[in-house]
Amino acid sequence: MKYKKSDAKAYARQHMVGVWAASLSPFDAEGKLDEQAYRENLQHWINDLQLGGLFIAGKQAEFFSMSIDERKTLMRIAVEEAAKAGDRGGMGHCGIVTSCSDTNLDVVLELGRYSQEIGADYVIVHSPVLHFGAHTDETIYEYYRYLTEQLDIGLAMWNHPDCGYVMSPELCDRIADLPSVVAIKYSTDRAAYTRLTQLSGHKIHVSNPDEEDWLDNIIELGWKLYLCSTPPFLLQTKVDQRMNEYTRLAFAGKFDEARQVSQSLDPVRQAMRKSKPKGKPQAHSKYWQELLGQHGGLVRRPLLQLTDAEREATRQAFAESGLRLK
Repeated sequence: MKYKKSDAKAYARQHMVGVWAASLSPFDAEGKLDEQAYRENLQHWINDLQLGGLFIAGKQAEFFSMSIDERKTLMRIAVEEAAKAGDRGGMGHCGIVTSCSDTNLDVVLELGRYSQEIGADYVIVHSPVLHFGAHTDETIYEYYRYLTEQLDIGLAMWNHPDCGYVMSPELCDRIADLPSVVAIKYSTDRAAYTRLTQLSGHKIHVSNPDEEDWLDNIIELGWKLYLCSTPPFLLQTKVDQRMNEYTRLAFAGKFDEARQVSQSLDPVRQAMRKSKPKGKPQAHSKYWQELLGQHGGLVRRPLLQLTDAEREATRQAFAESGLRLK
């Protein structure tokens, strides 16, 4: 642990900043985690792209199809690679937030305690998947309150429609008062996260994974954290880091320059959007990774692989995107 539980908010305010990406998991032809490929991807994200942090073992990483031991492996390797990179020539440590989400509370706590033991920076837990109308404010508040009581590590909330409901800004604000809650990945509409920023922006980092709104959220809402999805390593290469560039410009108050750089990414965004088949985000992202020279690999069931036609459409869109590889 890099901080005391009572200092979690202050530590995150200083260190949980910048562009954070949600990792994908490279599975080989037999469906096993390719640990070497995963390490090489991490090294690229940490050292070449110099991302502010990484979101490990989340939905993008297909945690729902992995065993507890496999999820721990993802976490351990990420912490190891971030530690090896050190402060990256003054860029600073690459933060690691581990996704401990599960429908079983014992699993959440096991993964949270494991994250503490191996030296992760923070954990993130999505709001509980509830049934029969049980998603009352008190149920959800008590869930997070109990987690903060049981864990010493800084905790980020995560709410998305896949849970079956969207938490209100007022409920999120109440949870934000818990002493070790440091952030929220709030996968909702802009009106809701704007309201939450007004309520809680001085207490926790509020973030949304929509990259196309990230610049506006820096300028208009004063955000300092992109938490997080795959664009930080799908829109960028070692020699073409326009997301990092427009983020740095915006943080420096150079908004017009930042807007020009961000707009130059529109062809890349359009290429990704038009080539992504419905229901296959991870498979599409993994093939896009391969086109970038990263390790993609297969997805696990119940997810579906890309068809040959979908791969060809993606390859053509990538070729037209304007992303520079050299």
